[in-house]
Amino acid sequence: MPQLNSAIISTGSYLPKQYVTNDDLAQKIETSDEWIRTRTGIEGRHYGDETETTTFMATKAAERALEQANLTAEDIDMIVVATVTPDYTFPSVACLMQKQMGLTNASVAFDVQAACSGFVYGLNLIDAQIKTGQIKRAILVGVEKFSSILNWEDRSTCVLFGDGAGAVVIEATDNPNRGVIASKLHANGNLADLLHGTGGIAATQTAGHVSMQGREVFRHAVREMVGVVSPLLEKNNLKTDDIDWLIPHQANMRIIEAVTKQLDFPMEKTIQTVATHANTSAASIPLALDDANRKGTFKQGDLLALSAFGAGFTWAGALLRW
Repeated sequence: MPQLNSAIISTGSYLPKQYVTNDDLAQKIETSDEWIRTRTGIEGRHYGDETETTTFMATKAAERALEQANLTAEDIDMIVVATVTPDYTFPSVACLMQKQMGLTNASVAFDVQAACSGFVYGLNLIDAQIKTGQIKRAILVGVEKFSSILNWEDRSTCVLFGDGAGAVVIEATDNPNRGVIASKLHANGNLADLLHGTGGIAATQTAGHVSMQGREVFRHAVREMVGVVSPLLEKNNLKTDDIDWLIPHQANMRIIEAVTKQLDFPMEKTIQTVATHANTSAASIPLALDDANRKGTFKQGDLLALSAFGAGFTWAGALLRW
């Protein structure tokens, strides 16, 4: 029996209808377009309204990925959703998606909570399920409604985040030149206080707000996002020059620029959506993937490197052939 690989065969996304520019925010808080742009590279972001729940956005993104793959919900064996902003403590967004999509065949549906690294965490889990023959096809979604947990009194943090969902369909293939080559997950809970939510069901019975020590997070993010890619390349006898496209977590442009500089990788081969999406946490990488895919950026056989960093701290990387 040939070795199975896990290949991304389609992508989808959903961005809320409301687009909020930096100038719009300047009408609400003490900030300016110039201040935000020069420090983050962000020009605007999407915010969901009361109808655009986390489950709604995730389902829309998944349906678009299925449509691109010419598949239906009944073709899916597993749903994995990466998010830190679920609609409810339980049930999971994945189970609510299963209901909304009328998906009766999926035997597994669950959420992953690894903040901005959640999509790559989910990719690692699905890859293992496929390579051990437990499933044939899965939907992986990264989705966040960060507008619901922003502290508008913290002007240095609230301008950074946006809402949205990105999804991929991942399928088993025996093509040795397609799919996930390798992935690696990391975490360090000792640094949790540098980036965290202030609420929690058991702790405060509230959702709380995002709290971040920006300079320290920046330093760790750059170091770990660089550090997770290099060992993956080395272990698989690859070099930075072999990467066709780098898809980093879209936290802010300064982090992306610092990562590419330390990797000695060209910015023109780095997918960038942070300007119009802002930081969408777990949705960041799949949104960037869908944006590039629908523009025809990737060609078959391209080597993609994914690199993410988020609260926890968590960080993760993956190499895959398109």
